[in-house]
Amino acid sequence: MLCPKDNTEMTQPELEGVLIDECPVCGGIWFDQGELVAVKDSLEPDLNWVEVELWKDEERFNLALSERECPKDSTRLVCLKYGDSAIEIEYCLRCRGIWLDHGEFKKVIESLEADLDRMSATAYLTQSLNEARELITRKESPISHWKDLQTLLKLFQYRVLVEKPALAKALYAIQRTGLGLAGYNPG
Repeated sequence: MLCPKDNTEMTQPELEGVLIDECPVCGGIWFDQGELVAVKDSLEPDLNWVEVELWKDEERFNLALSERECPKDSTRLVCLKYGDSAIEIEYCLRCRGIWLDHGEFKKVIESLEADLDRMSATAYLTQSLNEARELITRKESPISHWKDLQTLLKLFQYRVLVEKPALAKALYAIQRTGLGLAGYNPG
């Protein structure tokens, strides 16, 4: 397969257990459909439940035709830039593959992590309830939804403790003294 940027023959290294296509010259990466999510999930387990939805918030996208063609089917790629971010994704509408220039995969992961950091405890709770509903109603294997729910609840706990430092202090005192609430002195 040839690199859509410089027509160099791409290599197929393994990234987090997924065979990807990478250009040895420019360092760009081609992800076949589903590979970006698989690598993200393997690399950052706390991000497993976060969907990489390219079309989630359409009004924030700048959309244009790319100069490049899909290395799989020669369809002209679509260039997506999300809001004010520096991330530019080139996407094939036919095969749903994704081209990322050198360093852009790292920016995608950092952007998802920043989104998590900005979420409130209420947003985590809402996502936890959605995961719980999917766990109960989906016909698929519940194992992945169970893991996602556990991750969300852990992150919810952390977010509550960050947003409520007095609660964190009280819980720490309870844990440290072993006396329960009777041994907590907020002073």
